Amino acid sequence: MFQKILIANRGEIALRVLRACKELGIQTVVVHSTADADAMHVRLADESVCIGPPPSRDSYLNIHQIVAACEITGADAVHPGYGFLSENAKFADILAAHNITFIGPTGDHIRIMGDKIEAKRTAKRLGIPVVPGSDGAVTEEKEARRIAAEIGYPVIIKASAGGGGRGMKVARSEAELEIALQTARSEAGAAFGDDAVYIEKYLEKPRHIEVQVFGDGAGRGVHFGERDCSLQRRHQKVWEEAPSPALNAEERAHIGGVCAKAIADLGYSGAGTIEFLYENGEFYFIEMNTRLQVEHPVTEAITGIDLVHEQIRVASGGGLSVRQEDIKFNGHAIECRINAEDPRTFTPSPGTITHFHTPGGLGIRVDSGVYSGYKIPPYYDSLIGKLIVHGRNRVECMMRLRRALDEFVVDGIKTTLPLFRDLVGNADIANGDYDIHWLEKYLAKEE
Repeated sequence: MFQKILIANRGEIALRVLRACKELGIQTVVVHSTADADAMHVRLADESVCIGPPPSRDSYLNIHQIVAACEITGADAVHPGYGFLSENAKFADILAAHNITFIGPTGDHIRIMGDKIEAKRTAKRLGIPVVPGSDGAVTEEKEARRIAAEIGYPVIIKASAGGGGRGMKVARSEAELEIALQTARSEAGAAFGDDAVYIEKYLEKPRHIEVQVFGDGAGRGVHFGERDCSLQRRHQKVWEEAPSPALNAEERAHIGGVCAKAIADLGYSGAGTIEFLYENGEFYFIEMNTRLQVEHPVTEAITGIDLVHEQIRVASGGGLSVRQEDIKFNGHAIECRINAEDPRTFTPSPGTITHFHTPGGLGIRVDSGVYSGYKIPPYYDSLIGKLIVHGRNRVECMMRLRRALDEFVVDGIKTTLPLFRDLVGNADIANGDYDIHWLEKYLAKEE
């Protein structure tokens, strides 16, 4: 087991990893920018190192400074959390060259899954169902027309190196294809420095289903069930739940088994999430995230297994702590992402939190690094906390969530709490009847 882990992140996920390390008896080091000097994870860590000014490129994305912090403090492993350098293959390679363990997969696996085209090819080879589309990057309009005609309109054009909805355009006819292709390539080049795009069949009303997987790097793989992340705005997840209200037990077992086998065959090590669009009983691979997800707590709630403990165990060479038959699913869990944003316009709302009170009681968990008097800096992601609620079934979970939201108080800034209070009273949400377009349509009607 590791002696000391450096946590290369900030906010609630840094605090989440820090707590797991303390439970395992591992010393902790956190890095921080000057803007985060008073952050909760900095206050609670055994050691802290300031690695630069507020801009991420000068601090949390500064590989040289983070490696130097490891060497100064004697950290023998790094947990990257999510975001920042968590899916940076170069970072994983550099740590390995310095004999520091990256708590995550190999640089090679990060590269494969970080390239959307190569990831799709790999998924197909591993037996994972994929969305019909191009086999590689599409550069010519003539080729794009041929592929679109083969798979049928509408089609979606996506950036190969992209994410977060950038470099994505829908074409519903051949007349729309040329401008969609040009626009997607332009956006992809500007956002990611790579204008490669590919084409896929566009599904009209899919759900977003993802499967949590783990591999031991030596040919064993397991799955921890699925999460439904269909409530999204601008391709950003807002509300996640497990299990999905849309799947039956047979579908759940089938897609979980497919993903676990794929991870084993790939020789993958650590946590990963295989994401799908789901429509009319069919799963279509869209991407794999080679890290811990923001929404991992809902999986922990229904399995009772600490996924960060599992990450650390696997990275230290201890292998998986469970076999597939050991993983049991219990009840239902929902996570709401509480952001420092206007609940209608979603514009960021940095500032000082004057009063912060979290709900409590059976089945309630709040992952947050903020406190009363904390000043939210304007430089980073607006997520300030996650409310996770667990119940014996979805009905109990929804009732418990309604109560918890009523108790949650954040004063001094605007947050998305009012949005969730509206959602828990909506009939579609209560019935689990929604798709990836539902929330944006709902918000448009509310304006």
